[in-house]
Formats: sequence, structure tokens, C-alpha cells
Amino acid sequence: MQTQQFITYPSPEEHSGFLSNYVQQAKTDDLIEGLTASYVFITGMLQGLTDEQLLYRYAPGKWSIKEVMVHMVDTERIFSYRALRFARQDKTELPGFDQDKYVMPSKADARDINSIIAEYTSLRTATIELFKGFDEEALQQRGVASGLEVSVRALGYVILGHEVHHQKIIREQYLKAV
Repeated sequence: MQTQQFITYPSPEEHSGFLSNYVQQAKTDDLIEGLTASYVFITGMLQGLTDEQLLYRYAPGKWSIKEVMVHMVDTERIFSYRALRFARQDKTELPGFDQDKYVMPSKADARDINSIIAEYTSLRTATIELFKGFDEEALQQRGVASGLEVSVRALGYVILGHEVHHQKIIREQYLKAV
């Protein structure tokens, strides 16, 4: 079995709905390189932020940066799990999840940022190794999650695009305001 070290951008047929919005934000032709660069960018962005910045909310009902980070971890974990299931040819339709209901129980604001970064680091390493272990046949496998058909390859790009989406929000809504 030949494992993938270079995972190319998915075709439009490999994703749909809200997933396509995230895929489109992952502007790279190499998923592994993109996941690595994104990790370096966001951990660098978090370095040196004060507790005030990490807990800031730019509007009532919006999440803090700590909550956004834990949300990104939760989402990456869920989408990686979906990719694993589909790569292993599990055809069970997977339900969606309500991201808003995950935030309060996470108690992200009470956590030390170094703990959040350590969890994110471990997960990103695992995600990269998971995708590097998929051969072309596994990357092309498809399944249904949240009512949408998606390929394993596209799920990797969804993970990256979702993170790029939140990086932009952190830069524009949080860091410019504090």
C-alpha cells in the first residue's frame, strides 16, 4: 500500500453544502503542507496574547479566543473521525453536531492557554499522520455526514478551511479590537 505524502485539492464533486465553503478557504494544493502551515500560523498568533485578549468577546453571545480554539479542536476531532470511518469503508450515515452546545461544557475560558495549545498540537499531529496514512483509494472513499456526501480527501480540506475561517475571524474581530 502506497501512503500519501501529498494530498491534492478535492474536485467539486467530492463535497457540497456548507462543507464547500470550508474547502474553498483551504487555498493549497497540498493538504499536509497546509495543515502544517496553519498550525504554525495559529500557534504563533496565540503566543504572547494576554488573558484579556484570550477572554475578549467582540459582541454579546460571541465566543472568546479560548472558546474558538477549543471549538476548532472539537471540530477537527469530529471531522478526522468521520474521515477515518469513511476511509475504512464504513457506510453508516453520521449525524451532525451542534457546535454551540459544545462550547459551555468545554469550560474553555477556565483552561490555561498552554493546555489548549498542547491539546491542539497533539490533535494536529494525529490528524496529519492519519491523512498521511491514507492511500489514494482511501482518500476517494465517500460517506454521508450531516446529510451531505463527502470524500475523505475533502474532509481533510474541510478541517483546514474551517481553521482558516476562524483564523480570519480572530485577526479581524478579536485582535484588531483589543
